[in-house]
Formats: sequence, C-alpha cells, structure tokens
Amino acid sequence: MLMVFAVTFALIIISQIFLFKDKSKQQPKPAPDQTSQSNAPQSEAAGAPVEAVSKGRAPAVTKPAGKSAVTKSAPSEVETVVENDLFRIVFTNRGAQAKSWVLKKYKDEDGHPLDLVNPLAVKFGLPLSLYAYDEDLRKQVNSALYVGSASGAITAPGELTYEYAQGDTTVRKTFQFADTYVISVEIEVTQNGKPVQAYPMWPAAFGDQSTGPSYASAKIEYMANDKVERLAPKKVSSGNTLRGPFNWAGSQDQYFAAIFLPDNPDSAAMVTLHNSISVPKDPKNPDPNNLNHYDVLGAAVGDVSGITRERLFVGPKALHVLESVRSSTAPGQINGPDLRNVVDFGFFSLIARPLFLWLLWTHEHMASNWGVCIMILTVIINLVLLPLRITSMKSALKMQKLQPQMKAIQEKYKKYPLRDPRRSEMNVEIGALYKREGANPAGGCVPLIIQMPFLFAFYSMLGVGIELRQAPFLWLHDLSSPDKIFILPVLIVITTFLVQKMTPNAGMDPKQQQMMTLMMPLMIGFFSYSLPAGLSVYWTVGNFIAIAQQYIMNRTGLGREMREEMEKRARKKASK
Repeated sequence: MLMVFAVTFALIIISQIFLFKDKSKQQPKPAPDQTSQSNAPQSEAAGAPVEAVSKGRAPAVTKPAGKSAVTKSAPSEVETVVENDLFRIVFTNRGAQAKSWVLKKYKDEDGHPLDLVNPLAVKFGLPLSLYAYDEDLRKQVNSALYVGSASGAITAPGELTYEYAQGDTTVRKTFQFADTYVISVEIEVTQNGKPVQAYPMWPAAFGDQSTGPSYASAKIEYMANDKVERLAPKKVSSGNTLRGPFNWAGSQDQYFAAIFLPDNPDSAAMVTLHNSISVPKDPKNPDPNNLNHYDVLGAAVGDVSGITRERLFVGPKALHVLESVRSSTAPGQINGPDLRNVVDFGFFSLIARPLFLWLLWTHEHMASNWGVCIMILTVIINLVLLPLRITSMKSALKMQKLQPQMKAIQEKYKKYPLRDPRRSEMNVEIGALYKREGANPAGGCVPLIIQMPFLFAFYSMLGVGIELRQAPFLWLHDLSSPDKIFILPVLIVITTFLVQKMTPNAGMDPKQQQMMTLMMPLMIGFFSYSLPAGLSVYWTVGNFIAIAQQYIMNRTGLGREMREEMEKRARKKASK
C-alpha cells in the first residue's frame, strides 16, 4: 500500500508540472505596454486615425504598435447610464464595468433607491469586471480605458459594446438589455489571436449588507444536473475553480442575487471569490479603532473555451421574478429549470414554501398589510391544531390515572438488577397496560411536535421572503427584523406565562410545573429578542388564541377533571 501511495503521489506531482507548463503556454502574460493609453490627443504626425463620436463619446485612438499589433483605447474616462423601469446601471469605460447598479423598486435603510454595489467592497473589483488567471492580464483588462459604442444615457432595450486592444491583447465586451432584471453578456479576450479564459464576475458583497447577520447570510450557490449546492463562507476559498455543467451559478445574500446563466452549461466554470472587509461598528461615527470584520463573497462565471456567452440576473429573490427566468440546457435553448430554487426555505421547505405561497395569496386577496396576513394565518393554524390540544389534555389525564398501576409494576421488578433480563418484562407489562387503557405516553407531546415545524417554517419563510423586507405593521418598521423597542418580546413573556399558568398538566409534578411556568416564558422571551418581528407576531397572536381556547376548555368537564386530579396529587404529596 505504501508503494501504491508513493507512485500515485509521484504521478500527481508530474501531471501537475505538465499541466502548469501547458497552461503557461496557453495563457502567456501580456506584453508590457509599449504605447501609453494616452489621456491626451494623439499626434497627427504619427499618422493615427482618430474616430470622432458624437454626444460626448470618447474618441477611439488606433495606431500601429509594431508590425501587426494595434492599440485601441479611449483618451479619458466616460460613463454610460442604462436604465429601464427596474434598474439603473452606471457603466464606466475604465475596465468596461458597472460602478453602480440601482434597483428602483427597493430602498436602502435610509429610504434611498438601493444600490447593489457595496461601497466598502469595490476595492475587490466592480460588477462585470473580468477574472483572468494571469494576474497581470487581470489588472490590465480591468483598468484599461475601453472604447464604448455609446455614452450618455441608454433606455432599455438596447446594447452597449466596449473594445480595447493593446499589444497582443484584445478585449471585446457586449451587453444587451431588456425590460427585465436579466442582461445578456458576451466576453472575448485574446492574446496572440488565441482566446484566453477571462470570466465576468460579481466580485464581492451586495449593497443591502450592513450588519453582521446580513454579511453572514451570503452564499455561493449553483445548480448542476437539477441539484442545488449552497456554499457558506467557511466553505468558500478564493480563487477556487468549479467546473460545470451549471444551469446557473453565482453569489447571493438574504434578499438579492447575482446569478449567471451560461448559454452552454456543459463548458461553464465558476471561480469563487472570498475576501474580508472592515466595517465601522457605528457607521454614523466611524472610528478606525472600532471595527467589525466580515467575510464577503463573489463569483466569476464563464466558458472554458475562452469566449463567454451567458445571461446575468441581478435583482430581488422574489419568487414571481425568479420563476420567470429560465436557464439553458443546451446552446441557444432556454428551456431549463427556472431560478425558484435560489430562494432557500431550509430544512422545512416542504412546509415553508406552501406556507409562503399561502401568505402571498392572503396578501393578494384578503389583506394589504403583511402583519395582518400573518395574523390571519396564525388564527387558521391554531384552529386546525385545536383538536390536538384537546387530545393532549385527554392523554395527560389518562396517564395520571394510570400512575398507581404503573408504580405497582415498577415496584414488582425493583428487586431485579438493571441488567437482569427479567427487567425487560416490566416494559412489556407497562406497554400492555397502555394498550388496554388506550393511553399514549407521547400523546401530550404531539401538539408541540406538530407545531414546531410550523414555527421553524415560519422562521425560514420570514428570513427569505423579500416581500416582508421593510414591511411595516403598527409600530414595527420591518417585519423581517427584530422589534427594536422590544414590545413583542415582553408580550411573548407575559402571554406564554399565562398559557403555562392556565394549562393543567396532570402528568407533571406540581413543583416541576411551577418551575416550567416561570422558566419557559423567560427562555422564549430571550430567544425572541433577536427573532424577526413577523415571527414574534405569529407567536404572540398564537398565545392569545391559546389563552382564549384554554379559558373555555378549563370550564369543560375535561378541564375540571384535570384540575381535580392535580389537586388530589398535590394533597397526597403534602400529606407525605
């Protein structure tokens, strides 16, 4: 085995050496600039033709650079604004990349239109810059002054092309815009006339990220063969290349995403990007000595052939939007799966997704306020669970009535050691007793077990539903964020205490029940301190409903019988 490992290791090292040599031959470093990308007009004596462009467009400067090389660059930096009803993108010809990407229908924390370009992460690059494996080439193509096909303003649908040439390196970028969040991208970079792998990227973070939890929500995700993979920051290494096929791939945070959809999934590749930034703890009063450090993720996706043709979705993770965007399964065929799986409903997605669709339907047909919609769903869910609540009380009562018989069986087998095979007969007798009397020891836990998935599903739903982002309700400004004045956590503590106090549990020791009556509300209130306000609304309303239900049930025959059993047990304990 040692011989096999040694030979295998040697083969791996040798193959890596040859692969490195092949790669260095295919992607030589760009030659040093022999001619400057002049910011001043070129001399007419040099015989350089000057291409004049109207509307303030930067003129292209093309001149010989040796026998066959041609230089094509702009003399100065200019901007081009592309917009439709959904976005406003500001392109710069320096690097032919986007310096601003505003979504018109969404606001930032200050109430301004949301710019998805994170200002603290631009040092790692701008959207639609290029990732090349050769670092010198990467710097060159992302800092050069490109010649654009237009400047000023473009109203989508439209097209924008950028070109650059220097020495043996040429770059052509073409962007096409429609009336959706999706743009078409075509990238071609060549050296010595041969295509070079250079992938368009969304380098780092999103503009809505401003807190620790929002940065922690970032992920790199992709769909391959109809299976979605989600990579958290700790699983993402910078510069790592993942090979396709990819239906789609890209980076995202809690509410927004930059997803690349390759025209040819089989030849697609993605380079993952992982960096870190320092953010002042108090953005309004920044202190260089008082900083938080956060991970920021990005992705570059392109075609390994060297010529990249793909689409790029940059927008909200809203289901109706994502379901309208389909990926490719073959070159030129947009008939693959849509982007609905970009929204991650978590482990309880089987419940969370229908629950969210139900919430959307309620908002569309019954109430215009999201808080009211949550209350409607809470009422319906608690009414459905009412029979289980009654079953729980019945089960607890039966278990209490069987306590003397169970104790007699346990005393009968108490003389045998724990490892004695005859001790197993005790469980057989207790099981037979349960069966004969129709009792279920787990019956009291069933309502809680069934309710917990709904609670977790609500939590998942509120965490990814962009519709609830900045949604107001009463004193709350954002149902997806915690209650900043802590009214809801206090209400949760009070109502949970009342529910515990009013609910008789004949199967529990009085002292244990007294401790649970106090500890349970405090524990739940502590957790709700940082939970989304929408989830706290669900829990609080559910508690009010439970109080009303318990008040009525305590006055039924079953409720009175439960209380009598509890009092009888308390008297026996006191007499001892």
